[in-house]
Amino acid sequence: MNTVGEKLRSLAHRPMKSLGQNFLIDKNILRRALDWANPKPGENVLEIGPGLGVLTGALLDSGASVYAIECDPTLYQNLLHQLSPKWPDNFHLLHGDAVKLPRAGFAGQTCKVVANLPYAISTAWLEGTLRGPLPESLTLLLQRETAQRFMAISGKKMSAISILLGGAFQAVHSHPVPPTCFFPQPKVDSMLVHWERKSNPFIFSDRAYALIRFLFVHRRKQLRGIVQRMDAGADREILSQWLQSLDSPTLRAEEIVLSQWQSLEKTSAHFECWVPD
Repeated sequence: MNTVGEKLRSLAHRPMKSLGQNFLIDKNILRRALDWANPKPGENVLEIGPGLGVLTGALLDSGASVYAIECDPTLYQNLLHQLSPKWPDNFHLLHGDAVKLPRAGFAGQTCKVVANLPYAISTAWLEGTLRGPLPESLTLLLQRETAQRFMAISGKKMSAISILLGGAFQAVHSHPVPPTCFFPQPKVDSMLVHWERKSNPFIFSDRAYALIRFLFVHRRKQLRGIVQRMDAGADREILSQWLQSLDSPTLRAEEIVLSQWQSLEKTSAHFECWVPD
């Protein structure tokens, strides 16, 4: 049995599929994640779902301060017992839901994120994280299909979350991770991806992002038809004005490029400032 399995057995803990508890056991992937994230003494790092604390300990060894959130009560108590005495000033651990607390209790401005992200919460957690303040970088271990969707800023894999992410971050590294790198082995392939925050990140407002999500619900339909079937109101007016600025209103959501989605933000902002006579 691998050391992760032995540790779980000593805790009388069974990995919970509902929580996405697949623990990384490949040290090469761990080293790659640390190399890409490059945590340094004095920096702040956020970790989601630290599990048994293998990655957490490596981050703390770098001299960084780690803010982590773990929802499993058994693993939370084990982390407190194992890591808090050794790094009393650098290790900050919360017991809770990362979707509700995406910044793991970190209240500052500058941080990096390094995490073997539970697959079930990846989109919801990322949406919360991208509402700001934005991390300096994201180094995430994700389900492969999810990673590909997050990185896509054009084509059929593009999604509302990839538009939100692509406006503020640039994916600079990616590496495939097979199921054998985890215990227990998941039934899907994974991918390690590293994003760097852009020098001039574009942040979508809540309203613009809600409109983008709405259009992607109907991603196979022409935008013009979607807008024509909307009830009268501000959202329809915003989308109507935006469509007029596009080269072709017959485009579908998956055919719109990032710069055009960003122009929707500008249309939305202009509408908010406009007061009818």
